Amino acid sequence: MSEIGTEAVLDGLRNVLVGRLSDIGRRFSAILADTVPHTALVIFTRECTGRPRKVAGDPAIVDRVTIAELDSLRAGLEHGQIFRGRAGIAGGPREVYAILDRSDTLLVIVPPGAPTRAPVLETVRSMFGIVATGIQLQVQGASPAYLAESRAASAERARTIAELTEVHATTLETLLSTLRSDDLDDSRARTAARETASSALIKLRTAVDSHREFSEESVVTAFARLRGELRGLLRHRDLDVTLVEPHSAGSTVPGEVAHAARAVARGAVLAMSGQADVTRIRVAWTCTEAGLTVDVRGDGHGLADADDLDRQLRPRVETLSGTVEIEATDGWGTRVVAVLPAHAPSTPTSHHALADLAPREAEVLGHLVAGRRNRAIAERLGVSESTVKFHVAGVLRKLDVATRAEAAALGGEAGIRPIA
Repeated sequence: MSEIGTEAVLDGLRNVLVGRLSDIGRRFSAILADTVPHTALVIFTRECTGRPRKVAGDPAIVDRVTIAELDSLRAGLEHGQIFRGRAGIAGGPREVYAILDRSDTLLVIVPPGAPTRAPVLETVRSMFGIVATGIQLQVQGASPAYLAESRAASAERARTIAELTEVHATTLETLLSTLRSDDLDDSRARTAARETASSALIKLRTAVDSHREFSEESVVTAFARLRGELRGLLRHRDLDVTLVEPHSAGSTVPGEVAHAARAVARGAVLAMSGQADVTRIRVAWTCTEAGLTVDVRGDGHGLADADDLDRQLRPRVETLSGTVEIEATDGWGTRVVAVLPAHAPSTPTSHHALADLAPREAEVLGHLVAGRRNRAIAERLGVSESTVKFHVAGVLRKLDVATRAEAAALGGEAGIRPIA
């Protein structure tokens, strides 16, 4: 890291990883600007259902780059490969640097002209590996802020796609109907036009399917990912873990619902596996038209701190208008049941502001909604009163309100439940 400097790299990466996930592209671009000059930067990941592209730079490039272009570029790369050459980006061939991380996250950098030396790009590859892992961990955590932002982005994209589909499909179907008419004499013209219109319809449907792939996830695929995550989490524990797969092989759920379901299951399993007397854990998913039910049971003598687990899981579930129940009975074991609606109500406008809150600020907002003063919040969080004042000030600034009461009201309207 001699060309960039180890200390600068570590300080810069810390700044990249802390903050709003949707802005991570801009933060990463900023620390690369001096050593790797570029006009545009794109991070592309399937982990983020709401915004798979994290971008920075020239709007003429970043606003025009498509998922299909990024998918095509990624398909030609091996994990860890550094690509230097021309690729179809933003509607035309451009000189790019592209790096595919082993998490399957793609980095694309568009240089202004002068080439960057190979050792520097190798350092960028190492830095990007940390950034890609940070994205993966944030998404797996499925925080309320992430879920709210993802739901809003997915809903907006779905609405836009639906409108475009209707407009273009109607136009092209009308064109086909006209050209099939026997009143037109030039058969060759009709044939050529029919083929053109048919091809346009196929491309349109393919684009819609591609976008839908990011807003939805197969329940079976989501459960398979959970299986792999739990295998890694519990590899050092001697536990009998039974995973009951959902029976609805063809069912899909919104991507943020799949993320939340995995986060609930992981949180519950980790809490139960921490008990010395637990020997068996059962995880089952059930998918119906109404939504996805996550059922986790442990055979211990009852969870030591069910309230702590409730505080961890409830905001994630209720952000998606779901419900969660935790039964922890001494001598009878623990059961966690979360129900996540497949079609949650549209995210209120006020949820957009919540996406700016850090996890601790979101927790403080929950206490404000409950009507607590700073001293009471400090006691519950185990921090100083001055720290609470700092977080409250951050909440007021990010929600653009003047008083605690306004923040509490805004949080309540957005679905933030008071923390008991």
